[in-house]
Amino acid sequence: MAEADARTASLARETGETNVSVTVNLDGQGQYDVDTGNGFLDHMVSQVARHGLFDITLKAKGDVHTGWHHLVEDVAIMLGRTFNQALGDARGIRRMGHAIVPLDETLAMVSVDFSGRPYAVVETTLEGVMVETLPGDLVRHFLESFATEGKLNLHAKVLAGESPHHKAEALCKALARALRDAVELDPRAPGQVPSTKGTITG
Repeated sequence: MAEADARTASLARETGETNVSVTVNLDGQGQYDVDTGNGFLDHMVSQVARHGLFDITLKAKGDVHTGWHHLVEDVAIMLGRTFNQALGDARGIRRMGHAIVPLDETLAMVSVDFSGRPYAVVETTLEGVMVETLPGDLVRHFLESFATEGKLNLHAKVLAGESPHHKAEALCKALARALRDAVELDPRAPGQVPSTKGTITG
């Protein structure tokens, strides 16, 4: 549950496929403790924490003998839900954020809007390839699932690049920077709902 001052949340979920627990502090220092059983998935979540300056503790295990799909999906689901819970009524946030991030030969763009209306448009160019230990299509699925459960609009695109590792990492770094901008409290609009509708949570 979210704390009034700290903008933190902790959630856990156990199903017949996975067991995932997540704690997020939106006003953290980029500290992370991530263990999913998949090194590259750990790397992805850690990038979001470090470059977004979010403190994230995430533990997950699942039926990986069937493949990585269930685990990746449920990690993204729970991470999105925890971000959404930590935001609370989202008063005072900037709401929107974007970033274009280079990583050697790769360039990735992410734009987000905590509008309360989930939507995702994701172009990773990673379908049909492996990204270290993960099938590339799961990078797209991770981003889509995070957006759905975080109740945000997310556009993500690899603009240039060769290395699958670099593409996935640059996307996660760009996501981190975009999220950081979007959830930051705007000193010019303290306590205000960033919408003419008067709400972005329902």
